[in-house]
Amino acid sequence: MGMWSKYKLRLERKRRRIRSLRKRRELECVVDRSSNTKPDDIYLFTTFRNEKPRLKFFLDYYRRLGVEHFFCVDNGSEDGGREFLEQQPDVSLWTTNHSYKRANFGVDWLNGLKSKYAIGHWVLVVDVDEFFVYPHCDARPIRALTDWLDSSSVKSFGTVLVDMYPRGTVEETFCEEGKNPMRATPFFDSGNYFVQRNAKYQNLWIQGGVRQRVFFKDKPEMAPALNKIPLVKWAKGNVFVSSTHNVLPRGLNLVYDEWGGQKACGCLMHTKFLNSFMDKAQEELERKEHYAASREYKEYATTSEQMWTRYSTRYKNWKQLEDLGLMSRGSWA
Repeated sequence: MGMWSKYKLRLERKRRRIRSLRKRRELECVVDRSSNTKPDDIYLFTTFRNEKPRLKFFLDYYRRLGVEHFFCVDNGSEDGGREFLEQQPDVSLWTTNHSYKRANFGVDWLNGLKSKYAIGHWVLVVDVDEFFVYPHCDARPIRALTDWLDSSSVKSFGTVLVDMYPRGTVEETFCEEGKNPMRATPFFDSGNYFVQRNAKYQNLWIQGGVRQRVFFKDKPEMAPALNKIPLVKWAKGNVFVSSTHNVLPRGLNLVYDEWGGQKACGCLMHTKFLNSFMDKAQEELERKEHYAASREYKEYATTSEQMWTRYSTRYKNWKQLEDLGLMSRGSWA
């Protein structure tokens, strides 16, 4: 990419930083416990709306991995989720009723918070229905991964978003509050993923899986992106661009090996498809606060096909995902 393009990327990065600082003013602090953290703590950042049934397991899962503090933005919840998080000793919480869409789908809010609180920290940025799986996660805490990345002078860690789904219909798939949604939606597509390289940001662009197969089979090019970079050693001036699909400076997007080998990478197990999903899809259609005029939710609301087939794979563990080529331990022994 020529010098002019690099210059334009620097301008974009600066513009997004300024925008995130402005959008941070839309957030009202409910409780700030960041003074209780240590300089090397691992942080998690997330936005949510009406997700209380998911929050207990979400916190417990990431606490077990070794996350030490949670920075959460509540976008107008009405189900008690904000009140629940307010009582958690390792959570700092902000709330806002401003537009999720006009905050770049929440990205600006979190960029603004990270610019204030996260410099020098490893940060995970995930949704409350996403569960980070990395090599050796059954035996090694996330700090073992970040220590290895630090020793390798690596500042970011990539994943594939793996959509999980039930054997039966979504409407009949229940997960009790505080329970593991991966057990309620234990299946995933082990193949049919397609990869290309984004010339502008140099990140990989991955599509496929069950959402393309079921909801976008007639227009696969419109299927959601499945590439994410959820784990980053945050530095001054870093900004996510579109969700965690890409980040600036663009060197952080090089989470793959250009020379034919394979860098360590992980998966985000995505547990969207529970019985509450169709109501949420309808709500988001009415709110029109999601990407491309909620185009994705239009497909969800109008498609009733069962996702499971005889080719579906039941999730076991990270080693299975590595065997299937969806993640890799790379040189991390």
